[in-house]
Amino acid sequence: MLSSLIQKKIQALKSEYDHLKIDKESLLKIIDEAEIPESVYNSNAIENSTLTLKETEKILLEMEVSKNVSLREVFEAKNLARVMEYIRTKFSEELSKEIILLLHQMLIGNIDDSISGKLRKKGEYVRVGNYIAPAPEHVERMLEEILIEHSSDDISYLIDKISRFHLQFETIHPFNDGNGRIGRVLINYQLYKIGFPGIIIRDKEKVIYYNSFQEYRDDKKTKSMERIISPAIMEALHKRIAYLKGYRIIEATEYALKIGKPVPVVLNAAKRQTIPAFREKGVWKIGIKV
Repeated sequence: MLSSLIQKKIQALKSEYDHLKIDKESLLKIIDEAEIPESVYNSNAIENSTLTLKETEKILLEMEVSKNVSLREVFEAKNLARVMEYIRTKFSEELSKEIILLLHQMLIGNIDDSISGKLRKKGEYVRVGNYIAPAPEHVERMLEEILIEHSSDDISYLIDKISRFHLQFETIHPFNDGNGRIGRVLINYQLYKIGFPGIIIRDKEKVIYYNSFQEYRDDKKTKSMERIISPAIMEALHKRIAYLKGYRIIEATEYALKIGKPVPVVLNAAKRQTIPAFREKGVWKIGIKV
């Protein structure tokens, strides 16, 4: 469970964001759209895609890419971008099995139509490393159970709820392929539904991200996942607040010189979100008043 201090900090940022975003939908749409290549790149990289951020950007802009890029990876990038764009405007409904199946169909369509939009069926087993997911005959029931648990939980703090659902979803591993990417999309679906911006779980965080699943399977703990999601939410809010306020956006290295602090100190503060910093194309930046 997140500390009350972090909960208060997130709530204060959310209140400021809600106040600033009035009549600024067009700016927020531009920020969201600009993030899609980075979000697609990171989510696919977590699944060991070989695409670089630059290649991902080229694919999404319909530009020519290297002949070494596989057709499958092109479809994976395009399909995931389409799913991300879709949920940005279609999140009003309560999350359901039908919505999850639709998103999976969009993600895996043209890649493997035999499994797109379909839960694992008899004889279809999956594993992640040494973890073997539940038998297919239990998948539908388990998925419906976590959806009911999530929608009926009015007590838990939002990040605790979202973290637990993501860990449960990935533990079930309901699909033959695309579980990680769909799971991360669902985090943003749930955030959009309660008025938060989407987040990016980054490939650089892959080790702690995968360790959080082991922690959950071993001890039912959600702390590591909360430590990934909570700073990502603060980062997304800091970024949008800086743009909504019309601040000048500079790199954190320039900011360090400006305030006379060592660059490593500022970058560490950015990672811990003790300063209002955020990343664009992997580079830490901060907004300063003009």
